[in-house]
Amino acid sequence: MTAANLPESDERTSKVGSLLSTSFGLLFVLLAAMWLIEVLDTVILDSRLEGNGILPRRRDRIDGIAYAPFLHADWPHLIANSIPFLALGGLVAFRGMRTFLLATLTIIIVGGALTWGLARFGNHVGASGVVFGYFGFLVGAVLFERRFRAIVPAAVAVFWFGGSFFLGLVPSEGVSFEGHFFGAVAGLVAARLLLGRQMTDDAETFPVIEETF
Repeated sequence: MTAANLPESDERTSKVGSLLSTSFGLLFVLLAAMWLIEVLDTVILDSRLEGNGILPRRRDRIDGIAYAPFLHADWPHLIANSIPFLALGGLVAFRGMRTFLLATLTIIIVGGALTWGLARFGNHVGASGVVFGYFGFLVGAVLFERRFRAIVPAAVAVFWFGGSFFLGLVPSEGVSFEGHFFGAVAGLVAARLLLGRQMTDDAETFPVIEETF
């Protein structure tokens, strides 16, 4: 049976499956998971889930590194993170599934580990560390990849998010500015690991030829 002969419902299911297998599909799945978790936590669990974030230097809570990006203090917190998560995550997602997935995992693990090891003691939750990580990745792409295609996404990120980025690094009560900072550092690390290798490969493929007189 060809795609043209598939029933309409099966064709729609196929299209949805194809979308979810892309980097943009994964981006929306991650955001949907955050919203679903907040609904369950607010409506059913009386906000008990949000207590499972990163508690620095508590070995029994190191698993909070994985949970923290999906947990939020309240609805305004989630809403404030959702738009930049989609926007900056979308700019990273343009690079394809492999780069987006590995960059996201690197940001969550490295940024979360640094927060766990070095941040103030308290329950650190929210996707903003990942958002700052995407920002760091886009800026890092310009530094490490050194291609014109990296400049436009970075310029969009700086123009649209630059002010919020620096404000988010200002120490303030109740805001995990350490999570923001370490997320950005993790984004730079991800860019170096994923794009620095491409730059090296390009240098090997196109060697520099010097002319002498």
